[in-house]
Order: sequence, then structure tokens, then C-alpha cells
Amino acid sequence: MDFKIRGDNLQVLEVNLEAGDSMYTESGGMSWMSENVEMNTNTQGGVMKGIGRMFSGESLFMTTYSAKNDGESIAFSSEFPGKIVHRDLTGGEEIIAQRDAFMCAASSVDMAVHLRKKLGAGMFGGEGFIMQKITGPGDAFFELAGEIVERELKDGETLKVDPGHVGLFEKSVDMDISRVKGVKNMFFGGEGMFLATLTGPGKIWLQSMPLMNLAAKLNPYLSTGGD
Repeated sequence: MDFKIRGDNLQVLEVNLEAGDSMYTESGGMSWMSENVEMNTNTQGGVMKGIGRMFSGESLFMTTYSAKNDGESIAFSSEFPGKIVHRDLTGGEEIIAQRDAFMCAASSVDMAVHLRKKLGAGMFGGEGFIMQKITGPGDAFFELAGEIVERELKDGETLKVDPGHVGLFEKSVDMDISRVKGVKNMFFGGEGMFLATLTGPGKIWLQSMPLMNLAAKLNPYLSTGGD
């Protein structure tokens, strides 16, 4: 698939399509497209699968865009300041993503709900119990907030992360939650009571500005509607 990611902070993904190529995204995710691209909106796998996607931050309905001729194009814009991450997934390869990270993908890619197996990670993971599982083959695109740092963890290597900064990780990476040691650290350290522990082997993508952090910083400046 021929594509280009344009911009620096509020990025745009432009994809060139050949006849028969198709991509899908959540409802309302398309920015612009050429004339001979057809739209088909459906639940992408059935109502129950669509409801599951809603819990992972996506819409009930997904829209598929298919090219009728060679040389068609379509564009998708990031919903917030950050970076667009591309993964060319092989058959059966899985990527686990934070809630609402999925942007768009080739029609051969499957997007489903991923439930964290460990109660600790589900209860205190910062982004909730439900994540997203994206399975190849095909090109998949994700939108993460702020700058992106990629790390390759060795077998058994562990990185402790503020949970909201976890963007994506390969299926081979184990994610759990550990409690911050020390009462003063827990209540006055500013990092919360829990940290995510990511253990290799595998690749992880970390985001510098989780949306919940950005919202917290902006909240004092937003109008409350009062006089």
C-alpha cells in the first residue's frame, strides 16, 4: 500500500489506492477522498462485535472505502496533537493498543476487543480494562498523543511506565500493574498508586502526552458556563 504521513504534530495520512483496494475506519474518520471511492457503512463483523468495539473506544459502525479505479486516494486526519504510527502486519500478527488508538486499516486487518487477563492491569491500568487487538495481515495505522518513543525489550527485561503513556505493544510483551512502594510515594509522589510493568521480549510504543493528562491541564482554562 502506497501512503504518506504529512505534517508534524496534527498529522494527516494520505493513501493511494488501486482498483479493488479498500480500507476501513470508524464512522466519521475520513477527511477527504477522490471521486471514485465508494463508501459502505456496516457493523464490520456483526452487531455484537460492533458493541465490543464501542467499549474499546471505537464506533458501533465502521465505514469501508473501496477504490473503483487505479490512482484513487483517501485521507484520514489525527483527532488530536500527536503522531500516526504505521504497522505492516503479517498474517496472524497481533498488536495490542490502548483504547481509541486505532485509526484505520486495510480491509484484510481485523480489529477486536482485547480484555486484559490480569485483574490488576484491568482495574488500575489507567486506560481501563478494555484495550484493542489488531490482527494482520495488512497495513494498520494508529494515532497516539504527543511524541512517540519506541523501545525494544529483551527477553525478561521490564520497564515501569505511568499507565497512560502505554500506546502500543506487541503480543509477546506481558503487561501487568505494580503498586508504587512507600506510602508517601503513593499519595504525594504525583505518579498515582500504580505503574504499568511491561516485560519483554517485544516492541513497545510509548506516548509523551496521554489525552487524560492533556485534558487535566486544559480543564482549568475551559469555560464552565458560569458568569
